Amino acid sequence: MVQWVYNFGAGAADGRAEMKNLLGGKGANLAEMASIGLPVPPGFTLTTEVCTRFYEDKCTYPTELKGQVAKALARVEERSGQKFGDATNPLLLSVRSGARASMPGMMDTVLNLGLNDWTVAALAKRSGDRRFAYDSYRRFVQMYSDVVLGIELSHFEKLLERAKQRRGVKQDHELVAEDLEKLVMDYKARVHVEIGMDFPEDPHEQLWGAVGAVFNSWMNQRAKTYRQLHDIPESWGTAVNVQAMVFGNMGSDCATGVAFTRNPSNGANDFYGEFLVNAQGEDVVAGIRTPQELTIKARKSHGSDLPSLEEVMPNIFRELCTMRQQLETHYKDMQDIEFTIQQNKLYMLQTRTGKRTAHAALQIAVDMANEGLISKSQALMRLKPELIDQLLHPTLDPKAKKQVIAKGLPASPGAAAGKVVFSADEAVRRAKDGEKVLLVRIETSPDDIHGLHAAEGVLTTRGGMTSHAAVVARGMGRPCVAGAGAVQVDYAAARLSVGSVTVQEGQILTIDGVTGEVILGEVPTVPPQLSGAFGIIMAWADEYRTLQVRANAETPNDARQAKEFGAQGIGLVRTDCKRRIPCWATGAAAWPSPTPRSARCRRGPSSRLRPPWARLAAPCRWLRSWCRWWRPCRS
Repeated sequence: MVQWVYNFGAGAADGRAEMKNLLGGKGANLAEMASIGLPVPPGFTLTTEVCTRFYEDKCTYPTELKGQVAKALARVEERSGQKFGDATNPLLLSVRSGARASMPGMMDTVLNLGLNDWTVAALAKRSGDRRFAYDSYRRFVQMYSDVVLGIELSHFEKLLERAKQRRGVKQDHELVAEDLEKLVMDYKARVHVEIGMDFPEDPHEQLWGAVGAVFNSWMNQRAKTYRQLHDIPESWGTAVNVQAMVFGNMGSDCATGVAFTRNPSNGANDFYGEFLVNAQGEDVVAGIRTPQELTIKARKSHGSDLPSLEEVMPNIFRELCTMRQQLETHYKDMQDIEFTIQQNKLYMLQTRTGKRTAHAALQIAVDMANEGLISKSQALMRLKPELIDQLLHPTLDPKAKKQVIAKGLPASPGAAAGKVVFSADEAVRRAKDGEKVLLVRIETSPDDIHGLHAAEGVLTTRGGMTSHAAVVARGMGRPCVAGAGAVQVDYAAARLSVGSVTVQEGQILTIDGVTGEVILGEVPTVPPQLSGAFGIIMAWADEYRTLQVRANAETPNDARQAKEFGAQGIGLVRTDCKRRIPCWATGAAAWPSPTPRSARCRRGPSSRLRPPWARLAAPCRWLRSWCRWWRPCRS
C-alpha cells in the first residue's frame, strides 16, 4: 500500500530533510527538526503525490488516504494529550501548504481549525481566558470563510471595523470578550447570507475542507504567477501539513515571531528578526501590526522604543539563540525560522533556507567558508549567476541633494525611483507601457505578487523587516522600505501624504533600501563599487577555474571597465560599426594568452562566446558570466 501520510513530533519522524520532493520543504524540515530534538508540535504531512493524484483524478483523493489520516490524527492526539473535536480538552490544528520550493504566502493556510460553539467554550475554560478563546474563534471563522468557502475578506473586515467603532477603540486587541463573541455571530450570519449555508461546525468536515482548499491553492493565480517568475514546474504539486496548534495569542507570556539566523539584507552574522507579544503568526508576516525587534542591538539601530525579545523574555531568547546555532550547524546555511511562545514555552514551527540579497549571499558564503561550516568550492557553487547581476545595480549619489519626506525600515537594499502607483494591477499596466513605477501599499499581500515583480521597488506604511513585502522583495532583488508609518495612503484618492507634502499617483518618488529613506522626486545614482566579499569570491574562483574569460567591447570606455572588472582578453570585437574602430580592435589575436585557443577573436561562429554557464564544468563556471569584459591590447 502506498504511504500517503508521514508523521512527525515527540522527537521522531517518518521523514527526513532529503525527502522534500515528497514531503515538500516545510514537511521535510518539520520532520528533520523533530528528529534532531527541537520542540516541534506534533503533526503529519500529506505528500506531494496526493496533490498530483488530486488533480489527475478530478479533485478526488486516493481511497486509502482517509484511513491513513485518521491513524495519523490519533497519533497527534496521543502525543498532545488532547482530542480533536472534544468538548472538554479539544485539539486544534493548523493546515498549511508546503511545496518543495519555497513560495512564501502564495498558497493558503487555515489556523485554529476545530473550533465550534462547543470547543470554544472548552478552550475558554481550560485557558482561563475567554477573550483569547473567542479571538481565536473569530480568526478561524474569518480565515476559513475566505480560504475554504471563498467569501471576500472585505465583508469580515467591515464587521470588525464596526465592532471597534462600537467599542471606541482602534486596535483589534483592544476588543473585549463580549465584542469578539458577538463578532463571531455576525461573521456566521454573513456566511449564511453569502453562500446560503451555515458555517460548518463538524471539526472533521472543517479538516477536509481545509485540506482541499490548500491543494486547490496550488493552482490559484498568485501561485501560478510566482511559479512562472521562479521557474517552478506545475507538476511538482504541494504537500499539506497538519499540525497541533500552539498559541502566541494566549496572553502576555505568549508571542510569535519570524527570524533569520543571519541578516538577509547584508549578510552580517547577526540574529535578525521580529516578534509580537500576544499575537498569531499572520500578524507578523502580514504587517497588520508593526512588530518588535529580537535583539537590543537591532532595536537601537532602528530607533524603536518597543522592548526587544532579549529584554522581554531573556530566557526564551537564550533558548532561541541556541536553536539558531543548532540549525545553522545542521543545515550549513542561513535559515529562515518561525516560532511561537506559548505560556513561556518555545516551539519551532518552520525552518527553511532563507532568501537573501546578492550582497548578503556573497557575505554569507564567504563567512561560512571562513568559519569552516562549508568549503570554498561549496561557497562558490551555492551562488547563482543572477545574484551577481544584482550587484551591478547603481546606488544613490551621496552628494546629491534630496528632500527626505519620511523614513521607514530598510527592508531590502538598493535604490529605486519611479512613478507612484497604489495597486499591483496599475503597476503591471504602466510597466508594460515602459514606465518605471514604485508600488506603494499600506501593506502587501500574496495577491500583489505580479505588481511587486513589475515595480522597481516597494514602499509600505505597515509591517517590518520580516513582513510579506520585505521577504518577497529581497527574493526578487527589489529595494523595499517597510513600516514608513508617517506616510498616509488614500487609495480612493490615489495619493499619499506626509505632513504638508502630498504625492499623487504618477508623481516620482525615490526609496533607499539601505537607509529606509523616502525621497521626493528622482535622485541621481552612482555606479556600484565591487569589493570586499566580491573580491574574495573572485579570488577563490581563480583557484578553481580552468578557463579564462574575455569581453565583448568596441570602445575604450568598455575596455577600461573590463580591465577594472578583471577580464583577461578580447572575446569578440564587432568591426561592422559605422564609426572609426581603434587600431587595437584588430590586434586581439596578437595579444599573448596562455593557450592558442583562448587567443581567438576572429568573427564567426567559433569565436562567439556561448553563455558560460552552458559550457563551464568547473565550480566557477558562472563567476564572470555576467560581464562583457576584456583587457586592452598592450601594443
